[in-house]
Amino acid sequence: MNRAAFRSAFGTQGPVVLPVIHVLETKRTLANIDVLVGEGAPGCFLINHDFGVEPFLPIIREVRAARPDLWIGLNFLAVTGLEAFPQLASLSREGCRIDAYWADDARIDERTEAQPEAAAIAAARDGWDGLYFGGTAFKKQRPVDPGDYGRAATIARDWMDVVCTSGAATGIEAEDTKIATFRAACGDTPLALASGITPDNAHRYAGVDAFMVATGINFDDNFYDIDPARLRRLLDVAETLGEPA
Repeated sequence: MNRAAFRSAFGTQGPVVLPVIHVLETKRTLANIDVLVGEGAPGCFLINHDFGVEPFLPIIREVRAARPDLWIGLNFLAVTGLEAFPQLASLSREGCRIDAYWADDARIDERTEAQPEAAAIAAARDGWDGLYFGGTAFKKQRPVDPGDYGRAATIARDWMDVVCTSGAATGIEAEDTKIATFRAACGDTPLALASGITPDNAHRYAGVDAFMVATGINFDDNFYDIDPARLRRLLDVAETLGEPA
């Protein structure tokens, strides 16, 4: 999927705003979904920041049953696609559609030509046909030398649908130079940014195709709940960034 097709799939010319919900339980998750749908966000990612995958699965099933038409992506915290894709395929066989998976670490190694871990992850996608957002030079993973950002992004685009990068930590802005390097190296592959985005700085990232955002649109000192006013502001800013893809 190229950049134009990616944005078109969400009906936007600018970056796609995909709120990230830190899940605690079903009712609260659905309340946050109602907020983001009400403000016009096209979908969301759910992440199990506070517990393991097994307790997360019944919540996923309940959310999908309650919102059958919503675009939903998942992040199993610290779980690569190698373990996640078979689980997503199993959910799919149950009739629980998951539209995307975001891995914090796509296991790209810019230090070598061979990419055996990325290849194994790609092979594990058999049975699941959603979009793969692969973390590359991503927060809390193996550090990547800034001089190698371009090489990392160039390799990554061959192994995933959307290359995903971040700032240094949750809530920390990505450096403009890093995003510019990734944008150039990704070519026509979509690029997502997953930390530090706010309504006040989003204009700096017009070349990004997806904003994956939690703390930047949540209420103050609240890790879990979306502030509709902040989300609305971010959506409005993203709409003005209609860079032709």
